[in-house]
Amino acid sequence: MDDEHGHGNSVAAWTGVLLLLLATLLISLGVMFALSWATWSGVAVAVIGIGAWWGLNAAGYNEEHWENR
Repeated sequence: MDDEHGHGNSVAAWTGVLLLLLATLLISLGVMFALSWATWSGVAVAVIGIGAWWGLNAAGYNEEHWENR
């Protein structure tokens, strides 16, 4: 087995990335089209995404979890 890390290839990382991408899309659409609901929904999804990444990482769904399987 090689000593390189998986470069964030874990459930925690992918969940955080996908939620933050969705948040970016919502915030961008909200700003472009003056949709306050989209802007604030994007902010909420960003907070949820960061919390999900942190929580899943703390729960063990990070790179070390998948390397030990």
